[in-house]
Amino acid sequence: MALYLIGDVQGCDDALARLLQRIDFSASRDTLVLLGDLVNRGPQSLAVLRRLIAMEGAAHCLLGNHDLHLLAVAHGVRKPHRSDTLDDVLNAPDRDRLLDWLRARPLALQIEGWLMVHAGVLPQWDVPQTLSLARELEAELRGADWGVFLHNMYGNRPDRWNDGLRGIDRLRVIVNALTRLRFCSVDGVMEFETKDSAASAPEGFMPWFEVPGRLSKGQRIAFGHWSTLGDVRRTDLLALDTGCVWGGCLTAARVSGKSVERLSVDCVQAQKPGA
Repeated sequence: MALYLIGDVQGCDDALARLLQRIDFSASRDTLVLLGDLVNRGPQSLAVLRRLIAMEGAAHCLLGNHDLHLLAVAHGVRKPHRSDTLDDVLNAPDRDRLLDWLRARPLALQIEGWLMVHAGVLPQWDVPQTLSLARELEAELRGADWGVFLHNMYGNRPDRWNDGLRGIDRLRVIVNALTRLRFCSVDGVMEFETKDSAASAPEGFMPWFEVPGRLSKGQRIAFGHWSTLGDVRRTDLLALDTGCVWGGCLTAARVSGKSVERLSVDCVQAQKPGA
């Protein structure tokens, strides 16, 4: 039995199929964790969702910002972006089943000693709190009033965590950290404008995993979301968004304790940066 973590697929089903073939994945033997952004920007979001649903039990999928965007567009909360490629899902005869499956996905998992999120973990959060806050957000998405949350989900404020936050302010900080975070300050103030490499941090900010004294330090964390991050070779971090949709590659990491083996397949460029 092997555990494989896979970075942002973003609707690139052909690449996912080739990667599964390369790792010789067996649903009866192995386990996958996809780190969010299953859909959008690539040409085959519907095929990706149907493939993963068929593998349920062997494939665990986190929610990323593009997955939440699909839910918001489908619910009439957001208008499609010009670079969106979601029509195949939105027009599918089984769209409601697909969307219900998607909104039931987790936002954080801990498996075999690895904490897994789509984007990042705020410096004030230890591992138990990260998982607990993810469960709060999941309950909203899985509840009868999930559309109310989607209508209030977007926004950059509040821009930092406070244990006293309640209601939509609390949920917005949680969702922004888990699905959008790249840079933050020592005090945990989140910055959302910069999308370049770790070396491009605005003044007063740094990559979330470099904040001194963060409570999750020492925990092995796997994440996606940051295709421009650059090479990060640390035993406590596993960055797996390797830019598949931009013509990079799609990467799986076979993990066993502290041992990590990376396997990738090259991808056809589906989007140009800045699109």
